[in-house]
Amino acid sequence: MKSSTTSTPAPTPGEAPRRFYDGSNYSSEQSVGYWIKQAYQTLQRNLDLHMQELDLTGMQWGPLWLISRCKADTVAACAREAGIDAGAMTRMLDRLEAKGLLQRTRSTQDRRVVHVHLTERGQEVAARIPHRLADVMNGQLRGFTDGEFRDLLGLLQRFVSNGSACCDAGASSDPPQS
Repeated sequence: MKSSTTSTPAPTPGEAPRRFYDGSNYSSEQSVGYWIKQAYQTLQRNLDLHMQELDLTGMQWGPLWLISRCKADTVAACAREAGIDAGAMTRMLDRLEAKGLLQRTRSTQDRRVVHVHLTERGQEVAARIPHRLADVMNGQLRGFTDGEFRDLLGLLQRFVSNGSACCDAGASSDPPQS
């Protein structure tokens, strides 16, 4: 089965990039941003539902998985990796600790640093998270062909890359602060 996406050639140097939207007749229902938000909200609801089987909320599984994958071993690193403030992460870790899934210990070298590690039970639960993630993602991708899956992934990666380039360009064009 042929992919339903079509390719538009990139603008040649000096040519203005294609504009897909016009502010005078902008419709949120035709906005890529609107549909990305809808996709994200649907994904979050499904993750919440599947993580309930592990006695986790949609927000709790992330830090647990980060710690299990050694992407974060301190409260500050967990917050940084998750993209939330340290106070919110501390409250989340409080709940995970109350469930017996992790322990926190203060660093002996720097009392401001709090290390986190999974308990044995936390390791067992964390090992099940990727299977729940795969189930949810496969459900959301039901009916997609291999080509459509690869196209979607590539298009989303390009969308994020374009957005990052816009942010980077905007940040670099700001005058230095004195």
